[in-house]
Amino acid sequence: MNRTAFAVLGPTASGKSQLALRLADELPIEIVSVDSGQVYRDMDVGTAKPTRAERLRVPHHLIDLVDPTEPYSAGRFRDDAIAAVEGVLARGRIPLLVGGTMLYYRALAHGLDVLPAGDPRLRAEIVREAAAKGWPALHAELARVDPATARRLAPNDSQRIERALEVYRATGKPLSALQTAARAALPFRLSSFALMPADRAALHARIAERFDAMLEQGLVAEVEALRRRYALHAGLPSMRCVGYRQVWGHLDGACDRATLREKGIAATRQLAKRQLTWLRSLPEVERSGDADRLAARLRACAEASQATA
Repeated sequence: MNRTAFAVLGPTASGKSQLALRLADELPIEIVSVDSGQVYRDMDVGTAKPTRAERLRVPHHLIDLVDPTEPYSAGRFRDDAIAAVEGVLARGRIPLLVGGTMLYYRALAHGLDVLPAGDPRLRAEIVREAAAKGWPALHAELARVDPATARRLAPNDSQRIERALEVYRATGKPLSALQTAARAALPFRLSSFALMPADRAALHARIAERFDAMLEQGLVAEVEALRRRYALHAGLPSMRCVGYRQVWGHLDGACDRATLREKGIAATRQLAKRQLTWLRSLPEVERSGDADRLAARLRACAEASQATA
C-alpha cells in the first residue's frame, strides 16, 4: 500500500491555499493545516482561515483545536498531524499538508528536539526583562550565549528568543547544541513542495492587499470580541500572531488605524522573509515560483501515488 502524504508550503500570501483547493477539485484530497494561528478558535479573519464553504467543499484538519488562552506546541502539532494523515490514508484519500508555519513543518518532517519542558518562572522572568530592556537587548544576550540560534532569529522574534533563553538558563546549554538528538521517523512518506514567488515586489503587494482585506473584513472587531470573550493578555502565543499583535496595540491606544495598517503590513513582510529563509534551508523541499507548474508537478506525483495504492 502506498503511504505518501504531500505538503505545499510557502510564505504568507503566496497562494498556496488556493493551489491546494484547486488540486482538491481534481483529486481526492483532504487538507491538513500547517498553521500556528488556525489552531485557535474564533481567530478567523487574521489567520485567513478557510471559509465554511471551503471546509464543506474539502475536508480540513487541525483547525479550531484550542481556545486562544490555551497552549499549543510543535510537539502536539506533530502528534495531531500524524494522526490526521493516518486517518486520511486509512480512508484511501490523499493527505495534503498546507501552510507556512515552518516550525511545525520541521517538527513533523524532521522530528522533535529533546528539550526541557517550559518553565513558567523562567519565562515570566525573561518577559519582565524584555519589558524593561526590549527584545533586541535579549536577542543580543542570546547572541552571546547561543550565536547559532540568534543568527536565524529576528531581534523582535519574541516567542523564539524567549524560548531559546529559557532553554539556556534551564540547562546551561545553548538551544543549538541540544538540537542534535535522534528524532523519530514518520510512519509514512512525506513529499514536500514549496510555492516561492520570485517577484518580491509582487509578493509585498499581495501582502498589503491581504492585510487591507482583513481590516475590511473586521480584524479589529474580531480582536475586540476575543478580548471580551477570553481572559487574554498580550504575551499569549495566540496574541503574538502577526496582525493580532498589532491590533492589540492599536486597541490599547499605542497607534492609530493608519499606523496599525503600516505595522501589520511590515510585520507580515518580515514573516514572509523568515518563511522564505526557512524554506531555502530545507533540502528535501522541491521549490517553484510558478503556481501552475507546481500544481502540475504535485498532481502528477499524487496521481502516481494513487495508482500504486
